[in-house]
This record gives sequence, structure tokens and C-alpha cells, in this order.
Amino acid sequence: MKKILIIGIVVLLMTGIFSTFLLADSKAEVKNVIEKSYFNGAFNKLDTKSMRDGFHPDFAIFSPKGIEISKYPIDVWIKGIEKRKTNPDFDKSKSKMDCKIISLDITGVCASAKIQMSKNGKLVYTDYLSLLKFKNGWKIVAKVYNRHK
Repeated sequence: MKKILIIGIVVLLMTGIFSTFLLADSKAEVKNVIEKSYFNGAFNKLDTKSMRDGFHPDFAIFSPKGIEISKYPIDVWIKGIEKRKTNPDFDKSKSKMDCKIISLDITGVCASAKIQMSKNGKLVYTDYLSLLKFKNGWKIVAKVYNRHK
């Protein structure tokens, strides 16, 4: 009986340790997607290839419009960035933001991140990103945000 109890405790401890390592790996993967595809892709480096890698094709930014929901799809966002980059008057340094992950919550294949975006020391946006884990990795699937005035 004592052996069974000890084996049970060891199994529970190993399961807990294993799930802790899995969560740490998931957090690192999610942070990497956010930094590469969102912070650098959409803002600081305007790297639309990284955006396509880290955002799901069905991604959209959702915002209120009266009593309706406005939906801004990823393809429209990427086309806008590509158009801006080809404009000879476009100053890439003006799109740079200080980006910070404030919180990150992961449950299984779902993740949610609270992001703060600042420029010149002033808080500009608080974003909430939703991510899902697919066979080909974590993808950003939706965003809602608040613009600070």
C-alpha cells in the first residue's frame, strides 16, 4: 500500500513538473509570435512577411462602430503597410512603438495577451490579442484595442 501511495505521489509530481515545462514552452512560443509578427511585423520593422507567418488568414481587428462591430481584416492591414512603405514621403521611424506584453494567459490551445503600445513615453494603445495553437504553431487570430487620448 505504501509503495502504491509513493508511486502515485511521484506520478502526480512528474505530471505537474511536465505540465509546467509545457506551459513555459508555450509562453515562450506565444511571446515569440507576438514580438516577431506583431511588434516588429506590424509596427517597428513593418515586416509583412512576419505578419503573414504569425497571423491567421482569418485574423481581424474588431472595434465598435455605433452599435455594430467594425472588422478590419489582416489582408487589408498588410496591403496598407505595403502601400505606405512604397510612398517616398513615408518615414518608417514614425511608426516605431515601444511595445510591452503586460499579461499573458494560456489554457491549452488558447492564449490571450494584454499589450501596451507607447510612443515618446506616452501610452497610445492597449491591445488585447487572442491566439490559438494550430498544427503549424501559435497564430494571432483576433485583436480588440483601446486608443488612449
